[in-house]
Amino acid sequence: MSFTLFLAQAAEAAAPATQSAAAPAPVGGGMGMLVPMILIFALFYFMMIRPQQRKEKERLKMIREIRSGTRVILSSGIIGTIIECKDSTFLIETAGTRMEVLRNAVQQALAEGEKISEPPVK
Repeated sequence: MSFTLFLAQAAEAAAPATQSAAAPAPVGGGMGMLVPMILIFALFYFMMIRPQQRKEKERLKMIREIRSGTRVILSSGIIGTIIECKDSTFLIETAGTRMEVLRNAVQQALAEGEKISEPPVK
């Protein structure tokens, strides 16, 4: 006896004897699935996408307002002081070394006298 034949016989035995016709198709078609999908998309937008856009807008505003003498943390973790501001780059000094970095590499501007704290390693 093949496995598919066994499954077919098991399905016949499990089906009620009084039901001889196929079940009617559900009413509403695909519209019943469309509403939950739209709700899930709206939830994702307001819980994940919108806060990330707001955070990025604040970071770009912070980068526009940076001036010479500001201490910054780069996305690579390098900490330095801005010496010169150019159109698309900053000239940064760190540990006696000067380097030119893109404006978008700045992750955080440090306030005067602010200590750098690293989150604890788990």
